[in-house]
Amino acid sequence: MTEHTKTDGLPVLPADDSALPQVLERARPRNERMAGNKIECNACPVLCQISEGRSGACDRYANVDGVLVRVDPVLLMRKTIDAQGEAALVPFVAKGASGEAITVPPGDAVFVTGVGSSTTYPDYKPAPFIVASQADGVDMVTVVTEGIFSYCSFKVKIDTDRFLGPEQANVLCKGEVVGHVSTAEYGSQMLSLGGVHHLTGGSKKEGRVTVDMMQALGNKQAVELTIEGGAQIVIQAGKPPIVNGVEEQRMRVGCGSATIGIFAKQFFGRADEVVVVDDHITGVLTEHQAGRCLDMRASGIKIRGRKSTPGRYFQVANPGTGWGGTDIADPLAIIESWDAEVAWPGLRLLMVSTTGEHAAWFMLDGELKPQPAEMPANIRAIVERIGENCEPSLATVLFLGGAGGSLRAGVTENPVLLTRSIKQAMVNVTCGGAPAYVWPGGGITVMVDVARMPDNSFGTVPTPAIVAPIEFSMRMDEYRALGGHMEHVRSLAQVLAQGAWHNDGAPTARRWIGVGEGNPWPLGQPPLLG
Repeated sequence: MTEHTKTDGLPVLPADDSALPQVLERARPRNERMAGNKIECNACPVLCQISEGRSGACDRYANVDGVLVRVDPVLLMRKTIDAQGEAALVPFVAKGASGEAITVPPGDAVFVTGVGSSTTYPDYKPAPFIVASQADGVDMVTVVTEGIFSYCSFKVKIDTDRFLGPEQANVLCKGEVVGHVSTAEYGSQMLSLGGVHHLTGGSKKEGRVTVDMMQALGNKQAVELTIEGGAQIVIQAGKPPIVNGVEEQRMRVGCGSATIGIFAKQFFGRADEVVVVDDHITGVLTEHQAGRCLDMRASGIKIRGRKSTPGRYFQVANPGTGWGGTDIADPLAIIESWDAEVAWPGLRLLMVSTTGEHAAWFMLDGELKPQPAEMPANIRAIVERIGENCEPSLATVLFLGGAGGSLRAGVTENPVLLTRSIKQAMVNVTCGGAPAYVWPGGGITVMVDVARMPDNSFGTVPTPAIVAPIEFSMRMDEYRALGGHMEHVRSLAQVLAQGAWHNDGAPTARRWIGVGEGNPWPLGQPPLLG
């Protein structure tokens, strides 16, 4: 994050009326220690004193002619997009702030997102947008805000068998600890990054590095990380991870045992033994239940490691970046010996990894030693099919945040009623219009895939904390019942013409986007509840 001395240069604002800055509130009375040409921004606890023509430390709020404005546009979502990629207008005439006619879509075709909307801080303010609209003929309300999150983190799922680092190992960014390695899941390594203790519980530098890393991850940018005792990685939402400089290609089709079971019939009659090397469970075809069901002849192979059940072995090697997520480069290293009374010269052996990226074909010689041989075409085809069944390796970034007092107070004067309504599936929670999962238990803990959110949805404040969009949508009668700020409910036409409730009628900077690919329309989707 760029260092500031309370102010910074104000970005150039477009002359287009549709991109005018959003006015937040008039200049507050100056305190005795503030220069006469400054105003105080209260959008976060930093309370920047901003000179005219300058922006605050977060670069999100600015002083324009003595008025505090939100520099970035509010993102408005439309159901339909025209051939040029622009959100198509549906004729509907309303009156603008100065009485002019404006054309806007009907209420069930527009959704106001929290991206660029401003915040409820210092907590007593209603949300900047409390929008009345319709969905399938039902009167709806959407409460829209940008939340300031200290209690938040990113959960990162990295599709790879490569060893990234030991569980609980520290994850570093620019030399600062910003998270840790979590439990591995099927075909993926998991990281937990950010969190309140790294943001505010450590040194000032640790907090700055952490919040910068989190903002970049949330905004779908690449981040370079180092894992203590493990790998150096580059991760970016929706992109293949890069491990020690090598871009990952495949997520394994399954563990070694599962791979044996899936392809056993195809190997039958073409290979006498198949070993699928895996850091988790290495599979041996003739010992495996699949091989027994096929009445395969025992091969006499003896595998290193701890035998689990027939044909399934744990700990055949150490974790690493080699075959099947182990540290081996020579697959024969996991073979301890052959039973001379069972094995035979000419035995055909396939060694393969769980992704099919590593494969080798051997035949036993007269001394029962595996000798490299040219892989038959029919075996090569099965190895390629293993690879074909592997999904592309990706990094998935999930934002996890707790919606606290300021967010709930922006919705209702009795915040617990919002929490209860969400848990009763009366309120749908979205983040930038993207579907959010609400965790069970107390509070409002939401999780959302950043790849489904609009670009550049996340910001920061220098406290440090993350700024993220959040929207609460419900029926109008439900909003009234939970004690909502009914006096601040405004029609969609009013919002489009004038902007937020506290902008004194000035136009709002706005930008249109379409519904994200694969996302349901925010006003029509059921809540994703734990």
